[in-house]
Amino acid sequence: MTEAHAELGPPPPLPKGGLRVTPLGGLGAIGRNMTVFEFDGKLLIVDCGVLFPDVDQPGVDLILPDFSTLLDRLGDIQAIVLTHGHEDHIGAVPYLLAHKNDIPLVGSKFTLALVEAKLAERRITPYTLTVTEGDQERLGPFTCEFFAVNHSIPDALAVAIKTDAGVVLHTGDFKMDQLPLDGRITDLAGMARLGSEGVDLLLSDSTNAEVPGFVTPERQIGPVLDNIFRDAKGRIIVASFASHVHRVQQVLDSAQSHGRKVALIGRSMLRNMGIARDLGFLKIPQGLLVTMDEIRELRPDQIVLMSTGSQGEPMSALGRMATGDHRHVTMEPGDTVVLASSLVPGNETAVFRVINQLSRAGAIVVHKDVAKVHVSGHAPAGELLYLLNTVKPTNMMPVHGEWRHLRAHARLAIDSGIPADRVVLCEDGDVVDLVNGRAKVVGHVKARYVYVDGLAIGDVGESLLTERKMLGDGGFISATVVVDSVTGKVVGGPMVSAKGFSDDPAAFNPVLPLITEALDRAAADGIGDPHQLQQIMRRTVGRWVNDKYRRRPMIVPTVVEV
Repeated sequence: MTEAHAELGPPPPLPKGGLRVTPLGGLGAIGRNMTVFEFDGKLLIVDCGVLFPDVDQPGVDLILPDFSTLLDRLGDIQAIVLTHGHEDHIGAVPYLLAHKNDIPLVGSKFTLALVEAKLAERRITPYTLTVTEGDQERLGPFTCEFFAVNHSIPDALAVAIKTDAGVVLHTGDFKMDQLPLDGRITDLAGMARLGSEGVDLLLSDSTNAEVPGFVTPERQIGPVLDNIFRDAKGRIIVASFASHVHRVQQVLDSAQSHGRKVALIGRSMLRNMGIARDLGFLKIPQGLLVTMDEIRELRPDQIVLMSTGSQGEPMSALGRMATGDHRHVTMEPGDTVVLASSLVPGNETAVFRVINQLSRAGAIVVHKDVAKVHVSGHAPAGELLYLLNTVKPTNMMPVHGEWRHLRAHARLAIDSGIPADRVVLCEDGDVVDLVNGRAKVVGHVKARYVYVDGLAIGDVGESLLTERKMLGDGGFISATVVVDSVTGKVVGGPMVSAKGFSDDPAAFNPVLPLITEALDRAAADGIGDPHQLQQIMRRTVGRWVNDKYRRRPMIVPTVVEV
């Protein structure tokens, strides 16, 4: 396998007639999917998504791809092709369009509707081009052909990118449900035809490459939900992704058949289902939906709440219900909560925390480990092999997954007959050139995590996150001393205060004479620079705290000269 190497430098100029592929996100983590294609001096972007932070990134709202390599080439971008409407594929579009708001967006009807709703909140009116499966569009030197793929959101597409350098097939996220609820299956016939014409490079979804076999049909979820609805004696709260139209449809159908009314909770749930209804992707029986005010007039056994929060997000509707902070809903014994989604890697702790909080309140919690209430939207190994054998690409590059997923997918590619030296394993920022039918890693560009914290974009770096983790783990200690500017001797203090460290007001009394002794020794040695004195204070307090408490708080020393 061709693998990335940390020592790679900037890429050389793209050879004439070559196609350059640069993933700026989506490799090594689930999310932040974005790939840049370059041919004949022009750029085409496929997807532009966000990554959601984990516990090691406190205070961060979103993580964006690094646009820095594009900012001086915005005029070269022919379009942003969006494979589907999940946040990890469209969430960063507003941040890129903030630099140049007339970059064309290309995607299916539902995908573009979701993006346009996001952009409207920022007062951006994009230029859009709606495509559907079977369409071909010329975007500068790139000819794009679109294929239907089945996923956990309607209207998803794969895209074939054709240039004089060769043909690249980018699957986006996909699976091969043979009995999809909307009847729209992954277009294997079209991909087989493309494969017979010749695919030089396949970029394929790796999320479930470690999972053997084939995906469970969505239709098997309906009977399970029906059983839950039949047995439930109180309210039913179903949590799902706000974009999973098919799951919401199944909940609506079960509620209708069991005589319950449904209220949608959560801003994104209300927005997305409104769009899906308007575009005909969601069928809502007359009189089934009610408002939260109308819910108050119904008995518990007449109520279904369709909510966001299936990933344990603390500020989501379900997360606030679990902690008792929701304005309208308080969990009660007899409530049934259904978590109708898979666990995104990294969210396990948050999800099980919510499950425990709900269980403590007396709710019956049903999740995928105890009942078939969710199936994945990503192709497992059997389906990935099926695609590899159907398309028969000359070169293959696993995308969209953590490292274990990428490696598993690479092994599948080799097992299918692709030579090992034509399977390209990359990380974000690696530059792959397709020249004369051969794909190789040729360099690396910057592809750091760009953190969004409130209104600040890119102002939070790794060092600041390290400080935040120190504050969260060990608390904060402030040490202040006044010294004579001439002699350097201590004339006031030291004073030590702390936050998040100890409730004992006398806890730091033993360290005060140690600080004074250390500073007096420094003065005797002729050390009077305030910065050096601060470092002496930090070391003194840090050593004492480590010896006594085995903790590492943030220590902020201050020296005042008089």
